[in-house]
Amino acid sequence: MHNAAHFSIIEDTDEVLCLQDLGPWDKFKTITNCAEEVVEHLTPVLRGRRLEYIDSEGQRDEILVRDGRFIGFGLTGDLT
Repeated sequence: MHNAAHFSIIEDTDEVLCLQDLGPWDKFKTITNCAEEVVEHLTPVLRGRRLEYIDSEGQRDEILVRDGRFIGFGLTGDLT
């Protein structure tokens, strides 16, 4: 298994950066399981925006970031 999540940016606005978890999860970690690394990788482009993602089950969630560090998760709702 790789050490990083495999994802794409699906929304990039002034308010939010949203990622799509791509998998396959037998080769890549999910965004949920390596949120700290994802935040570290994306901190330079976040510029104070919310970081959201579509997880491996289709749920849209928020990765909470403070001072460039992962601090937890927030629920934003599913896509259906």
